[in-house]
Formats: sequence, C-alpha cells, structure tokens
Amino acid sequence: MKKAIFHKWISNGTDKPFYARKNFRLDTVPRKTVITICGLGQFQLFVNGKKVSDHVLDPAWTDYHKIINYLTFDITELLSKGENVIAAEVGNGWFVMDNDENYVFHFPAFMPPNPNGYKPFGKTLMLAAHISMEFENGRTEVFDADETWKTAEHMILHSNVFGSETIDGRKRILHWNDSLLDDSSWTKAQAVGKSDEPKGILTEQIIPAVKVIHTYDGKYLHTVNNRDIYDFSQNTAGMLEFDITGKKGDIIRIYPAEKLSENGDADQIAKNWLPINVCETYIIGEDDTWEHFSMTFTYFGGRYIAVEGCRPWQLRNIRLHAISSAGENAGTFSCDDERFMKIYHIIEKAVEANMLGVHTDCPTIERFAWQEENHLMAPAIMYMKKVRRHWEKFLTDTRVSQHTEKDFFNDRDGGRYYPGAGLIPSQAPCYMPNVLPVPGMGSFYDVIGWGSSIIIGTYWHYRFYGDEQIIKDNYQAGKKYLEYLKTKVTEDGFINHGLGDWGNPAGEYARENVETALLYADVKILSEFAVILKNMQDAENFGIYAEEVKKNYNKKLLVYDEKQNCYCYRVWDHPKEIFMTQAAEALPLYWGMVPEEAEADVAACLRKTLEDAGGFQTGEVGQPYIIQTMSRYSMNDLICELILKEEHPSYYAFVKAGETTLGEYWEDNPRSHCHDMMGHIAEWYFNGIAGIQILKPGFKQIRIKPYLPKTMNEMTCSFASASGNIKISMKRKEKGIDLEVCADQQIEVEIDRSFLQ
Repeated sequence: MKKAIFHKWISNGTDKPFYARKNFRLDTVPRKTVITICGLGQFQLFVNGKKVSDHVLDPAWTDYHKIINYLTFDITELLSKGENVIAAEVGNGWFVMDNDENYVFHFPAFMPPNPNGYKPFGKTLMLAAHISMEFENGRTEVFDADETWKTAEHMILHSNVFGSETIDGRKRILHWNDSLLDDSSWTKAQAVGKSDEPKGILTEQIIPAVKVIHTYDGKYLHTVNNRDIYDFSQNTAGMLEFDITGKKGDIIRIYPAEKLSENGDADQIAKNWLPINVCETYIIGEDDTWEHFSMTFTYFGGRYIAVEGCRPWQLRNIRLHAISSAGENAGTFSCDDERFMKIYHIIEKAVEANMLGVHTDCPTIERFAWQEENHLMAPAIMYMKKVRRHWEKFLTDTRVSQHTEKDFFNDRDGGRYYPGAGLIPSQAPCYMPNVLPVPGMGSFYDVIGWGSSIIIGTYWHYRFYGDEQIIKDNYQAGKKYLEYLKTKVTEDGFINHGLGDWGNPAGEYARENVETALLYADVKILSEFAVILKNMQDAENFGIYAEEVKKNYNKKLLVYDEKQNCYCYRVWDHPKEIFMTQAAEALPLYWGMVPEEAEADVAACLRKTLEDAGGFQTGEVGQPYIIQTMSRYSMNDLICELILKEEHPSYYAFVKAGETTLGEYWEDNPRSHCHDMMGHIAEWYFNGIAGIQILKPGFKQIRIKPYLPKTMNEMTCSFASASGNIKISMKRKEKGIDLEVCADQQIEVEIDRSFLQ
C-alpha cells in the first residue's frame, strides 16, 4: 500500500459542507501535474471549472480511525498559462454524519436500546491535497492545501448519508470553481490541529470509483395528494438531477420511494419497519429563472419520486443517475426463455445498486456493509462483474476491523463490554455497532456466517483470481478468528450464538447445524491455505481439528430415519423428533462432511425437503449451498421448477410482482426491494446452466458441464476469467443439443456432456 504524505488538513471550521479553492498563476504550463487529494467524508475536485473525473462519492467508505483512502489525479491537461484555480467541495458522508430532520437508521423497537450508536470521526469536515508539478526543464514545484486556500459555505445546507440533501439556491455561488470569481469575501481556510486530524492510515484507493452507470428519465405518472409522481422505470441507487423554475424562497420537496401506495402516491413505508422519510429539499434562488438541482454528496434508493411544494413551479430534464463501482461486466448470459432473463436482470440491478465503496445490504434502509454477502454472494457476483479490487478492499476493511483484547463497547448497565480478541464483526466498516445479543434472536454483531468472510471470502477471491497474495494478506486474521471461534464452541461441540440460516421464512434457523458446518468450512479452508503457504504444521493442526468437528457433527446430527429408511441430518434444536431443513441437509453435503455411505441418502433427503415444501424454505445463508448442492446431485430440473414458480418462495415471483431489483426476503412487498443477498441463483446460471466450473484457481483449468433447461432452446454465456475468455453456446436440435465451447489457449478445458443426455 502506498502512503500519501499530507502536510496539513484544512477545514472551514464546521461540520457542514463547504467549498475550498486555491488561485495560482503559471508562467509556464508544467509537463505533468498530479494532485493527491482526500476530502472527508465525500468530495469532488475541479480544476479551472472542470470536474477532474467522472467519479462520485469519493473516497470509498472506511473505518476512518484505521484506514483513509486518498485518490490521485493527473490534471496536466486542465491547466493553462496564467490564472488557474484548483477547487473542491466537501460533504459529510459517514465522517461526520448529518442528523437532520430526515431519515436516519434506528434499530427496530423489538431490539433492546443500543448503547453504542454512531460517533463522528472528527469535529469538522476536512480536506487535504498535495500538488506536484514537473516542468520541461526538470524543475519541480509542490504545494499543499493550507491556510492560503479559501473556503465558503456550501449551498448544500444538509447532506445526510442515508439519502437526504437540502440545497438552498439563494446561496449558489456562480464560478465558485474557476478564475472568474472574486473570492475576496471568502474565509481563509483553517488548519486542522494535529490532535484533530483523522487517525487512519492514508492508503491509495484500490476499489474502482463509484460512477454513473445508467441514466433514467423521469416519466410523469399523475398527481395525487397535491404531489406529482414520477417513475424512472428502474429501482436503483441513484443521484437525482433536474432543472427547476419558480419563485425565490419557495421550497420544493422530493420524496423517493421503491414502490407506490394503493392510491398511487410514493410509499416510503418499509414493511414491518418505519417510514424511510428521505427527502431532497430545494429552496428556489431566483424568481422565474431556470436553476439546476443535482445531488452531490449522497444518493437515495428508489424508483419513484413524489414532488411537492409551493406552486407554481416547473420541472424539466428530470433524470436519475444510477451509480455503482461495479458497472463493468465479467460475464454475460442470454437465453430464449424470457423468465430466466428477467430473473438475471433483477439480480444484476440489485448487485449494481449495492456495490459502492462498500458492499451494502440495501440502498434504502440500513446501507450497512454487512459481511455475509462477501462470501455467500461472492461467486455469483464474481461471475457477473469485474470485482477483483472490490474484494481486496472489502477484505482489508474486514481485516482491520478485527478485535483485539483491548477493544470494548458500552453495555446496557453503563459498564464495559469486551467482545474478545480475534472477533470479526458482522459489519466492516461498522458505524453503528449493535454488539449485544438480542434475546431470543442471537447476536447481530458476532455471527460466524458473517465473520467467516475473512476466510471464505478470501477463498473465493483466490478461486476466481488465482492470486496467492490474497491468502498471505488475510491468513493471520483468519487464524485469529478461528481461535476466537473455538472459545464459542459449546459443550456439545457446536457454534450456536449467531443468526443461523438468517431469513428462513419458517423461522427455522438451525443454528447448531448451519453455524458448525461453517466452522468446519473455515478450518478446512485454512488448512488448504496453510498448504499453499507451505506451513505444514498449521495444515496438520487444522486438519486434526477439522476431523474433530466433523466427527462430532456426524455423531450428534447424522441419524438413520427408520420411517424413511435412510440417513439424514436432524436439526439439533428439535431434540424430540427427526426434523430436517433444506440448509441442514445441504451444507454438510456441500462442504464434504457426509460419510460416503450416507451421501446418496442425504442428497435424497435434500430433494425430499424441497419437494415437500414446494419451494425454497431457506434463508440467505443456506440458499447458495442448497442451489449448488442440488446442481451437483442432478436436481437441475427441480431448480428450474422452483425458481420459475409464480408465487413465493421463488425468484420469478419477484418478477411477476413487478419488481426491477431483487427483494430482501421471499415475500411480496418485502422490507427492502433492493437486496442482492438472495441472488445466489446467478452463480448457477454460470456454473450450472453454462457449466463453467473451476478446477484450478484463476480458471487455469476448467470443467464445462452444461445443462440446458427444458424450456430453453438456445443459450449463450461468456465469462472473462483471470486466465482468459470463455464462451459457451447451446442450441436444441431435433436429435439433441449442439454445444460449442470456446476458451483461450492458456485455459485447460475438459468437457462433461452428461447433463445434456
């Protein structure tokens, strides 16, 4: 990691958005000029009135006490002989969260009060910049953002990280970022005291920047409750822009929503939660003059907006700019069954909307960097999008968040709570740590299905990209996490304090079964990592412990069902009966825990649980393992049947309900309408239907084992792997299925046609 050297941080002395600028004169234009810059929480940079990049929401979110990302831009082409201006605007983000009157996340009423709420990372917003110039004669000049810079109050009065902004058009400063402005009335920048400077290590940002990847025009639908309703056709994470004219001082309010109410109004009520009253507020600056509104330091989640305020006013050029840091495809999939394509579309759009500087759970309600998706959804997303650097950043966030024995929080009695050395929190970065377990529900902070991202997320990065450095970077953190997990093993040999199969529609979380299977997965993977790193003593120790976990698991959970005349896994928390769940059968099969003599029986029991339920009775933790295990044990036809059902639980049920992104749970009108956490079926599109399966890390060797669903006649899939391009095509003919496989020469390919017979 490259370290930046900022000699100073500057501020306008407040926690509100501000402008900063520096005028300077050049007698000769430099051969090369580079600026290294960071504005906390978010910033945009301009040179001579032109924005230096197509980025938004720089820098990526981090735990600012530990890591701060900076960016570097070559601004050579933007400079000219004579007067020049470097200018930046800085907003709140998570650095100093703006708690205005609009929506800010709160934990629901059924949870005990959280004594460890959000704490600002600094007293003020701040900016640091270092400019380096290199001239033709070899001379160099450098200067930094310091007290010679000037600042002014921004026209954005409030910038709320959850999506609200208040903009006062009366405070607009024309030419604030170019040399046409007389800035004599601006205030001299204040140097931030050393004790108030941000504490995190300055690190060059590696995750791709957040950018606008699509723009959707707003379509007027109707007026209801004196509010004009517009539809952008796509639920997304977006930044709103429009032109407006009206009377000076009049206030226009825009309310985004993921859905409409029965009377056609924007519905901001999250099911079983609370109103998500995000609001974009604009105060008109001049009478009868077209003015421009654009969100700058935040974004909202939604598809619709309701516009209300003092009439008359007019809007034009209403656009919603969808943003993402993962706009570049790694894979593509197309087929002639439109239902499959619509499922793929809602998953892809949910992924894009949640891949920002962190991997969020949703753009609407929480906007948190929950960790479980970084391993459970890793292969699905890695097939779909180019996200190698994303996972390196996510895993860095996870690694630096790991607890030491000194880390503590407040308990509910005013004392201190020490979670324990080695713990990996369920969010990284975590801005509102809810560290105390919820009675009857388990811990939302200390969850093996979330913390295991440091191990299993690393595993998937290595499998897809073949780079051993990711193992080297995270191996010690994984070892420490395993040692922590061992302190949580019960007398019965299980892990059972987290959330189990979270999201299970029947409430069957099967904690002992699910969480202990993940413990086994963690140990097995660490053993593989140790071999790769040539640490054979670790490999032996991990192997011994893995066998202990598996032996105990099978001794206490694998039973012979006399009624069914077969082996199966019973759920531990149903002691008086042989009770099965789909996740409880699938996880041990997936991770190779099942004795050979029982393997066929357990696979048959998995099929039975699916057929008896008539759908996926599973949460997000079990879902990827269920789908992949079904495919492995010749249940592809059943997968098709279940995902295409028109009622829940089913992927196609979301499509039939009119959703344009994937919902949070298996239900109509879910709490969040834009979650990617259940999008695991996309992985099966690539390794089940197209059959692109990894045999050696980085796709150096692959197996093509395709399957053409009965309702498809044609399918084409491409994937840009770390080792080269792969393309699969299938076409149904009268006498069978034609299969075409194309792969770059450096990829070793074996083809298994058994699923096509």
